[in-house]
This record gives sequence, structure tokens and C-alpha cells, in this order.
Amino acid sequence: MDPEEFDSDVLKQFVLAFKKGKLKPIVKSQPVPKNNKGPVKVVVGKTFDTIVMDPKNDVLIEFYAPWCGHCKKLEPVYNELGKKYKNEKNLVIAKMDATANDVTSDHYKVEGFPTIYFAPRDKKNNPIKFEGGDRDLEHLSKFIEEHATKLSRAKEEL
Repeated sequence: MDPEEFDSDVLKQFVLAFKKGKLKPIVKSQPVPKNNKGPVKVVVGKTFDTIVMDPKNDVLIEFYAPWCGHCKKLEPVYNELGKKYKNEKNLVIAKMDATANDVTSDHYKVEGFPTIYFAPRDKKNNPIKFEGGDRDLEHLSKFIEEHATKLSRAKEEL
């Protein structure tokens, strides 16, 4: 509930709308980026469903905090990863400031920073968490190649 003025009538209307299922949740979100054409797409609370949950694309999403040292160290590697896969039309490399935006799906648990998930286009409610590997270009690329449902380019020899 986010009323401009609060009284018993406002509360009554809110409760009635809630009972009828007519309320939409308030989602904490930064403004939607005006230009989101870079190799790493910026996701905010209001665009999580349209970008990450899009059934046409595989999505690698990094949840970060601006103050996190590990996240700052990862940023150039992650940008390089975005550039490497920028011509893949069915793969999106994305990032989200999880301190300023709500994650609108319970399937993406963020308990530390950075947290990275791969969301296959056909299994959005069963994302794969990146764990155990070094957060470098080689390991992140291998993770993508292993889980991608549809890559247009030939897999590189390791």
C-alpha cells in the first residue's frame, strides 16, 4: 500500500481490492535505461520479466552490488563476456543491481554478491547457478557453452 493520504476509506478500498485480487505489487526499481544497446544489458525491477524471463532467449544474469569488491573485479571480465557473445541473437548477457531493484521471481535467490544464474529459454523457473568455477572469461564462457540451448556459432576448442 502506497497511499498519498491515509484514512479508513483508503484502507477499506485497499482491503477490498486485495480480496478481489486487483492489486499489483509495488516493485522496487531503478528507472528503465533509455539506451540498453551495450553488450551487457542492464536489468531493473520493472524489466526483469521482459528480459530475464523472455522465453525466446537464454539469459546469463549477474546480480551485483555497486559497493562489492568482487563485483568490481568481475566487471571488466563480464563486459568482455558480453562482447564475445554480442552477436548471439538468442543469448542475452545481463546484469542487475540487486540492492536497488527487486528480483520478481522466487527462483533467483540472491544471498551474496555477485550471484550469477543462467536462465535457459525453455526453463526460466529452473535457472542454473554459476558455482565453483573461477569468475574469469574462460570459465564463464564454458558455463554458457555447456548450458546454452541455441548458439549459432561453432563451439570453440578448449
